[in-house]
Amino acid sequence: MSTVTTDVSSDAQLIKKYLKGDEKSLELLIRSYLQPIYSFVYRYLGNATDVEDVTQEVFVRVWRNLKKFDTNKPFKTWLFSIAKNAAIDWQRKKKLIPFSDFETENGDNPFLENIPDPAPLPSELLARADLALVLNEAMDQLPVKQKMTLFLRYNDHFTFREIAESLGEPLNTVKNRHLRALIALKKIIGEK
Repeated sequence: MSTVTTDVSSDAQLIKKYLKGDEKSLELLIRSYLQPIYSFVYRYLGNATDVEDVTQEVFVRVWRNLKKFDTNKPFKTWLFSIAKNAAIDWQRKKKLIPFSDFETENGDNPFLENIPDPAPLPSELLARADLALVLNEAMDQLPVKQKMTLFLRYNDHFTFREIAESLGEPLNTVKNRHLRALIALKKIIGEK
């Protein structure tokens, strides 16, 4: 599973450089978060076609609102909050935004080139097939909010506070949901 390789200070530095006109800084920032955002949105929507469009929408929103971002706050939390809202908006509207909107004058599309294939390699499937199957089947039985809490906590290594900020919920609600999700997973897996 992927993790975000940037830290808060380097995110802030990249944002400041971009705002001063360094386009490459934005590209680096997007590359470092593209896979985690794609995976996060995939957990929300579960449809690769929709996920590509929503992931694109997330980074369009970031690009449009980056000047308003407070660099004293964690970029990761702000970004995942945007991703959550974009996924919810997509579910409500099913609004399509073609990837062709990101094409440069030369016809290049950096977003399409950097979106990972969500399908694991055959060797990876063999190495973790049993555990992954059991865990995924169990996760699919959880409510969406419980799945998202576990995903953010264990896949993207968010703190409970970051999860609460990203989902716009109280810290204790997130902690309680996390505990309920773990108990439910244990029960589901124990029944198999």
